[in-house]
Amino acid sequence: MALEELYREVILDHYRNPRNRGHLDNPDAAAQGVNPLCGDEISIEVTFDGDVVSQVAVEGQGCSISQSSASMMTEAIKGKTRAEIGEIVSRFRRMMSLDEAEDPGLDPERPGSVLGDIEALQGVRQYPVRIKCASLGWNTLMDALGS
Repeated sequence: MALEELYREVILDHYRNPRNRGHLDNPDAAAQGVNPLCGDEISIEVTFDGDVVSQVAVEGQGCSISQSSASMMTEAIKGKTRAEIGEIVSRFRRMMSLDEAEDPGLDPERPGSVLGDIEALQGVRQYPVRIKCASLGWNTLMDALGS
């Protein structure tokens, strides 16, 4: 299976079977985001145990890119501290703006560490208008966290 096809399958799986879908009873942080260009909507709710994300929920509607990206993001931040979330978001943003030749998932301080399923979204870079779709959930998360 070609890498592009595998990535497409990962995106479709997260779209058809979104992770962490729903609402939390008493979120510690929440925000809503809208992409006015296409109408995609995302709502993010997060609870913390100390400084660590204990629960995260996402709701929304829109294209497969925005909804899949939000699903992948929820999986990536569960169990992470605010500082770790900042690093993950930073890596995601670099990935969305890098040249094809660079490896967006590798963290030079932790060899072998990758973004995982999130790397499936790197093909979106070829379509600049879709980068906003992929980034909607991430930007909404940072709004919720006040960053």
